[in-house]
Amino acid sequence: MSLDARQRAMLAEMGVRLFWPEAPVGEPPEVFEEAVFDAPAAVVEAPVRPRAPAPSSPAPQAMPRPVAVARDRLPGIEHMEWDALQQAVAACRACKLCEGRTNTVFGVGDVQADWLLVGEAPGENEDRQGEPFVGQAGKLLDNMLGSLGLSRREQVYIANVLKCRPPGNRNPEPEEIAQCEPFLRRQVALLQPKIIVAMGRFAVQTLLQTTEPIGRLRGRVHRYQDVPVVVTYHPAYLLRNLPDKAKAWSDLVLAQAVLRGAS
Repeated sequence: MSLDARQRAMLAEMGVRLFWPEAPVGEPPEVFEEAVFDAPAAVVEAPVRPRAPAPSSPAPQAMPRPVAVARDRLPGIEHMEWDALQQAVAACRACKLCEGRTNTVFGVGDVQADWLLVGEAPGENEDRQGEPFVGQAGKLLDNMLGSLGLSRREQVYIANVLKCRPPGNRNPEPEEIAQCEPFLRRQVALLQPKIIVAMGRFAVQTLLQTTEPIGRLRGRVHRYQDVPVVVTYHPAYLLRNLPDKAKAWSDLVLAQAVLRGAS
């Protein structure tokens, strides 16, 4: 899908090839061929997979059934409006993550947005500021959105699967995901986005209820609550793996194509 005139002008002004922020110190800058940006991305509607029966002994990496656990412990979430939902997140003590948090990270953006971006969990900067995707990963995400004419304050809403920071930025645990997933589910129901971009392994696996790696799920359109979902890499991962920025751009182009087709 070709860039529009505004995007081409922006890229040209920045040296034609590079639209992402500068690479971290010690890493070479990323230079993309123009063909990467103009390469078409096929939209393939993935069939909805039927739920498989629970195995007698769960596989080591199988994702939990989060809603069944969390509904018993956090009743009424499915009926909350925005203010009540945010207050419920701020007061939540359903798992041990509450013990070490500075702030809960509810989400940020336009509550009438067509785009919903879902990350994994807050990091140190997010915990301190109470906002998702700040720091270097946040700057990269802002540039990615800017390349599409979007902003985290307008046309976009950003949330995480977990609303509290795991200690030391460790991976989320199944019970923690189980407790937080109903909050995200209600955010989606209230927002009613036209496209969801899932960023990072835990966001992808939670939304799609799969253990498939991101590389196998990219390039297709999936669904969560009947909303189209496009899978991509987490911005923090992209800062460490510069060549995959071209793939992330392709994912965003796919998401934009899906959104335009739904409009």
